[in-house]
Amino acid sequence: MTAQPASVSLTAISHHFGAARVVDDVTLDIAPAEFVALLGPSGCGKTTLLRIAAGLQRQSAGAVLIDGRPVDGLTPRQRGVGIVFQSYALFPHMTVLDNVCYGLDARGMPRREARAKAAEMMAALRIGEFAGRMPRALSGGQQQRVALARTLAVGPRILLLDEPLAALDKNLRLDMQIEIRRLQRQFAITTIMVTHDQEEAMSMADRVAVMNAGRLEQFAAPAEVYDRPQTPFVAGFVGTTNLLEARLERRGNGATLHLAGGTLAIEDPGDVPTGPVRAAIRPEQWEISPDGTLPATVSLAMTLGAAVLVDLVLHGGTAAKLTLQRTHAPPPRPGQTVALRARPAASIRLFA
Repeated sequence: MTAQPASVSLTAISHHFGAARVVDDVTLDIAPAEFVALLGPSGCGKTTLLRIAAGLQRQSAGAVLIDGRPVDGLTPRQRGVGIVFQSYALFPHMTVLDNVCYGLDARGMPRREARAKAAEMMAALRIGEFAGRMPRALSGGQQQRVALARTLAVGPRILLLDEPLAALDKNLRLDMQIEIRRLQRQFAITTIMVTHDQEEAMSMADRVAVMNAGRLEQFAAPAEVYDRPQTPFVAGFVGTTNLLEARLERRGNGATLHLAGGTLAIEDPGDVPTGPVRAAIRPEQWEISPDGTLPATVSLAMTLGAAVLVDLVLHGGTAAKLTLQRTHAPPPRPGQTVALRARPAASIRLFA
């Protein structure tokens, strides 16, 4: 059994590496047993933030609180933190059983008790049959399970995952996404995961912290991040988005977007003032229709499973993408002129 899950409050007002500022005014409040993903491109500061939470680095200003108590002077072990690195960091000269027992042995647990605890964790990770094997005899996914078992065996209050699935191929990544989420819920452990893979973050986390250039752009549930991005960066980084220059004209409860080459009627412009805007339109948020008022020319149509991705050029010269559900009707042909309109209730985001 793990210890009671902990709440985490992390404020890094600033953190410098040499002359560069890698974390700038970031605050995260994480509830007990919550799964949070730190998502962003390489160099955005997410791994630095994870290391600050772990106690492996010290922020230039700010504080880390666990259950409301400052822990800035404590080691990872004193904080009750368990860390799984991208490289797994298994001991190559030890068997799977000895790897899983390592932290228990280091804490002075009696050998018989440590072996029983390790066996329990290996059963939970479904690697009991590999107890006598060396790490080199395991697949990447099996090594990942050993690393997780070793970390969870010591009963951490907080689990930190640093790009845990980056070394796995696509099919194994999906299996391990399911496995990690299952274990996180089974043990009800507060978890913070670093990833640059938006699919991992959006499918696994309760909330996603999107970072860019050391700053926190948005911290919200995955559906909120996808449907209501707060900044153009979030709109462009999470999912596929058409970011189009337009001019907003309000009309009653709705509005019209004037783009180069046509117009687009939308239902909810939000609180953005009339005038120049950037419109973030997901490929599934508009459709081809005889009533469309935004003409475009089809460049390419690609079948992607149950959907068809259509590459378009608006008549103002801007490239755009549209997603259609695949039906028995043939997809639009390259060179064909079509007219677009916003789908009813589409959550199109506007940025002044």
